[in-house]
Amino acid sequence: MFRLIVKMAWKNSFLRLPRTILVITMIAVSMSMMLGIQGLYDGMTLNMLDKNKRSESGDISIYAKGYRIDKSLKHSIGNAVEIKSELQKMPGVRSVVLRLRAEGLVSTARKSSFSSLYGIDLSGEEYFGKFSEFLQEGEIDLKKRGAVIGIELAKTLKVRIGSKIIFSAQDKSGELNAIALKVRGIVQTTNILLDNSAVYIDIKKMHAFLGTSPHEAMQIAVMGEDEALFDALKSKYSDYDVKSFFELKPMMKQMQDMMAIFNSITFAIVMTVVFIGIFGVMYVSILDRIREFGIMIGIGMHFKYIRIQIILESLFIGFIGYLCGSILGLLLLIYIRDYGLDLSAFSDALQMWGYESVIYGTIKLSYFTTTFLAIMSASLLSVFIPLRKIKKLNPIEVIKAEK
Repeated sequence: MFRLIVKMAWKNSFLRLPRTILVITMIAVSMSMMLGIQGLYDGMTLNMLDKNKRSESGDISIYAKGYRIDKSLKHSIGNAVEIKSELQKMPGVRSVVLRLRAEGLVSTARKSSFSSLYGIDLSGEEYFGKFSEFLQEGEIDLKKRGAVIGIELAKTLKVRIGSKIIFSAQDKSGELNAIALKVRGIVQTTNILLDNSAVYIDIKKMHAFLGTSPHEAMQIAVMGEDEALFDALKSKYSDYDVKSFFELKPMMKQMQDMMAIFNSITFAIVMTVVFIGIFGVMYVSILDRIREFGIMIGIGMHFKYIRIQIILESLFIGFIGYLCGSILGLLLLIYIRDYGLDLSAFSDALQMWGYESVIYGTIKLSYFTTTFLAIMSASLLSVFIPLRKIKKLNPIEVIKAEK
């Protein structure tokens, strides 16, 4: 009996072929667009988080107590090199870098701006966060008096490759000191703070400029693979200020939550459209076959078999729509992941908010599993009202009315 019901449900699903194809197309197109938007939103978020970690904070950052309130040289980590060696031996630690930082004024012959001078170890930064990938113009060369600056700072100062700049700041003794630098490269990290104010030089040169010890650093940035690493570091280095990425960048967490809300709203809208589409087809299909159901009830078929048949019809349509949508959505996601979405026309506005002009998406299995459950649920819910109408049928009246 059940095999017969399944066969009838499959054939009746395509009884009005143009109508069924229209609904399947609607589900497939809606679903593929939704998957594309989800992948794009998540890709934007992950890309920004990744570049912020690579360019500045890592997964975990260690500072001296009081440094984040008063960013002066007196709040440096005196045994930073020793701590770095300890961290590199810890399980779950992928890479560690030391950074010096000084607040000051960078100027040219015509322009000046408040800025932050960063002393970095170029080879360490390359392993830590692939620093060379941020390069927009010139080359990453910190030899002699070479410097690399953020793209927005370069625009503010109106400098280009080869231009000379002077950075002035207090050294460790409190004396005002200045260093002349030559711009060798311009980088864009999509970290708004760094792009607007950062000047990078070799860490050894910065130690000499500030008069600090080679063992000192302002920040120890850690890239880790273990979520329990943060608790371990916070316990081990309780005399220091150990912060996770989201503690340092609460706006990133808010942005991640906001994107999740956007995805949920998009998901709800698409599922509502799917529900209305399947409901419309099933309701009209039942009205067209009301006499058929009346006769089936009249000859003694139990209502539960009719209910199973209608539910199966709805699930067949929903499942075929899901399969088509999955294929279209996967192709769209692969394209966005590999080639990205070019929004160069809005590059200035995007860079202002820390996004790149070409946005790449991502692919997650959860996109397809949640969508499958939602479409199947929508298919089931869409037949409740039609089933109630059939349950209330009076077979004799229906057969007479349709003569």
